[in-house]
Amino acid sequence: MAEIIFLGTGGSVATPERDNTAFLLRDARSTVLVDCPGSVVQKLRKIKVDPRRVSAVLLTHIHPDHVYGWPSFIHCLMLEEGEVRLYGSAESVDLARRLLDLFRLREKSVRTKVRFKPLEPGREQAVGEGLTVMPIRIPHHASSLAYHFYFKSEGKEVILSGDTPLHPPLFEEARRAACLVHDCSAPSRVFRQYPELRRMHTNSLDLGKQGQEAEVECLVPVHFLGEVRFSRTEIEREIRKHFRGRLLIPEDLMALKL
Repeated sequence: MAEIIFLGTGGSVATPERDNTAFLLRDARSTVLVDCPGSVVQKLRKIKVDPRRVSAVLLTHIHPDHVYGWPSFIHCLMLEEGEVRLYGSAESVDLARRLLDLFRLREKSVRTKVRFKPLEPGREQAVGEGLTVMPIRIPHHASSLAYHFYFKSEGKEVILSGDTPLHPPLFEEARRAACLVHDCSAPSRVFRQYPELRRMHTNSLDLGKQGQEAEVECLVPVHFLGEVRFSRTEIEREIRKHFRGRLLIPEDLMALKL
């Protein structure tokens, strides 16, 4: 059965409860990692997933909390014969390559080899056996992509927004998907206090309103900021002011069956 495992659900500043946002998507045939902050290998072992099973890594964008664990991930696999495909925007792929070169992780002594594969927004790409992705350009950063995944054998679709302000085309895509996992960095009061956040992220009130308008089947908020204080209850209450569909507020290492 296809599932998404929330390796981390927090923003750029980790808390004792939530580490930087990252996801594992898998079914019987494919295991794919989305974003690569720190301690990914430890988290995979905690959920009893062999890191060698990860055949593809997709980066949403180049900000440090989404990429800083990438060279460590390959370093942990350097004695293992294998191959990992690295996907993302051209800018993300270029940074990923330079990070490996910085630590000399593309030399012959490193047995796990990396194939770098830039993605073009709007063009579907196979990233696993029976698993495809449609990249969607989003306005968080010039390197940013959201991902619309499709598990062909099960007919299941899931969209991961990455970090983003509200972007209506993403919600139109979500009308067809079983699940939308979306940036929900803080309650609306925090955005009123720090209005510059609206250019980069989404608040819980707006997310619930847009999710309801798009008739999203299942909404999963993630990327909760660690710099400010708010409760899970406050997030849920604001989303529920408008949203009537299925709502899941995940904890780190939680799994969602699709």
